[in-house]
Amino acid sequence: MKILIVRSFFATASLLLMTLGATGQANAAPVHNIVLVHGAFVTGAGWKPVYDILVKDGYHVSIAQHPLTSLSEDVSAVNRVLAMQDGPTILVGHSYGGAIITEAGNDSHVVGLVYIAAHALDEGETEASNGKRFPNATKAIRKTDDGFTYLDPAFYHADFAADLPGSQAEFEAHAQALTAAAVFTTPAAQPAWKRKPSWYAVAKSDRIINPDLEQMYATRAHSHTIEVEGASHSVYESHPKEVAALIEAAAAHALDGK
Repeated sequence: MKILIVRSFFATASLLLMTLGATGQANAAPVHNIVLVHGAFVTGAGWKPVYDILVKDGYHVSIAQHPLTSLSEDVSAVNRVLAMQDGPTILVGHSYGGAIITEAGNDSHVVGLVYIAAHALDEGETEASNGKRFPNATKAIRKTDDGFTYLDPAFYHADFAADLPGSQAEFEAHAQALTAAAVFTTPAAQPAWKRKPSWYAVAKSDRIINPDLEQMYATRAHSHTIEVEGASHSVYESHPKEVAALIEAAAAHALDGK
């Protein structure tokens, strides 16, 4: 496993170490297609900063919008997007999106997985059980009478998006996609990371998923890993250059073999 610690001031220069010898551009990478998968409480709109970078660099990027109603339904929604791809694809998941790509990644289009502060579950594991082993720092999770969860807006900025501007975090706190509580207790099926190469971004100041749990996932999967210092759970929005560079590294090297 290769680990690179990324500090915001030197982020761009540091990430060049991961792609040394490759241009990072789609026309030089063997994998052209990228599918981005969002996590709980949010929609695919949060991927826009990463999307913009990848598209500018020539990649074909799709953003899956899944219903957050059950793990099986969310995996099915991502599989529909994968079926639309015209060749090898890098599948990227943030947060709960990692649980989705761990299963959806078994699709034949997928040649590499990228986890962004995400759950990379093993067979039979659940997010809830792993969260008990590695407790997070938030007390913000609330539940509706019909079994959906959300984050208390009063805690959203501090716990989910501490490194985003306050006005942006406030908007996102009031634009949440409520998520079925059952997704966090659904056991994982056969994990794709056991058969396909993976990359991982650890958000070192994450309060939603314990960074030690993220590191455990990355180590266990033998992922090519970066650690983003000071990054909140919203690392894909607050550090899009680092996240995009990791995805481009996956596109450049996924077909090299694990």
